[in-house]
Amino acid sequence: MVTQEQTGLRPARVVLADDHTLFRDGLAALIETDPAFEVVAQCPDGASAIEVVADLIPDIAVLDIEMPGPGARAVVTAIRDRAPSVAIVILSMHQDSEMLRDLLDAGASAFLAKTVARDQLIAGLHSVQQSPGNILLSTSRESIGVALAESPEPEHPLSPREIEVLGLVAQARSNQQIGRELGITESTVKRHLTNIFAKLGAVSRVDCIRKASAYDLAKDW
Repeated sequence: MVTQEQTGLRPARVVLADDHTLFRDGLAALIETDPAFEVVAQCPDGASAIEVVADLIPDIAVLDIEMPGPGARAVVTAIRDRAPSVAIVILSMHQDSEMLRDLLDAGASAFLAKTVARDQLIAGLHSVQQSPGNILLSTSRESIGVALAESPEPEHPLSPREIEVLGLVAQARSNQQIGRELGITESTVKRHLTNIFAKLGAVSRVDCIRKASAYDLAKDW
């Protein structure tokens, strides 16, 4: 088997947050059986998770859904605002559809039951690391069905021109390239991007694309 050292790639950095020390230590040991991951910090509550993730900017934050401190949505929202590049994986003993929808809306990348097998957990971490634009769910078919049924697609706030600009941003075009393709000035492109960021509440181009996925805008690109 090819190791991380042989490929020259650094392990993905993981922060764990759970108020049960024994479970947290066991989870850290389990994750580090795969050399692709390194647990760089552990947190006992939501408030410390927010601070540690914002300070370390790991690749992945694995959060228990029930910890002392802010509620799960508040923790996910705060991490998403302060460290938008971090993939957030939620672990839960519950499969409540409303909770599932709420956390995905807040920006969670994955929702996994604590009953998943070791291989499923590791595969899930690989998935959010390699495909950050995708959402990973490990929950009951009933919960997913209810969550989808209760979550109508929101109406997007962007104009047709802003959708065009965002589509070119998703193709990694520079402002100059976007202006040339659309026949507008670079300053106009910047103005469109400022409006897009404000409307979507985004803090970066990558965050813009992620938040646009909530409106299913990719079909228009």
